[in-house]
Amino acid sequence: MTRSVILKRVLVSMLIGLLLGVAISEISFDLLNNGQTRPPKVVELDIPAGTADRVARGEADPTLPSSMLFVVGDTLLVKNGDSVPHQLGPLFIPPGSSASMHLSLEQDYTFECSFQPSKYLGLSVQSPLNLTTRIVGILEAGLNLGFLIALYAVFAMPSKKQVAA
Repeated sequence: MTRSVILKRVLVSMLIGLLLGVAISEISFDLLNNGQTRPPKVVELDIPAGTADRVARGEADPTLPSSMLFVVGDTLLVKNGDSVPHQLGPLFIPPGSSASMHLSLEQDYTFECSFQPSKYLGLSVQSPLNLTTRIVGILEAGLNLGFLIALYAVFAMPSKKQVAA
C-alpha cells in the first residue's frame, strides 16, 4: 500500500470519526440536557399559604421541589406566601416577604429547610455548558473514533492491489 493511499484512508477515517463524534455528542447533549446551557438568571421559589400546616402533618406541598438544579451565577429568590416565617439555610423569610441567595460556586448544598417535611432541601449548582465544552466533547469522541477507524482502514482493509494478487 502506498503512502498516498494510507494518508487518504487516515484522513477519510478521521473525517468519518469527527462526523460520528458530532452526531454522538450532540444527540447525547440533547437527550441529557438538564438546563445547564442557559445563562444565569433569578429562579423564584414560592412558598404557598398553608405550607407550615402541611409540613406539621408530614405532608409535602406538591408545588415545592425536594431538590433544585442551578447554574453558577443564578440567584434563588424565595417568596413566603405562608402565615408563618420559614427558613432555608441562611435565609430567614418572614410571612409576606422574600429573601435571595446568589449561587456563585459550583457545589452541591443541603440546606436546613422549614417548608419540607424532611427538613432539608438539596441545591445543586453546576457550571453552565458552553460552546467550548461541547467542542471538547466532540473532539474527544471524534478523534478517538477516527483513530480506531483509521487503524482498521490501514491494517484490516486490503488494498485493490492486494485483492487482485
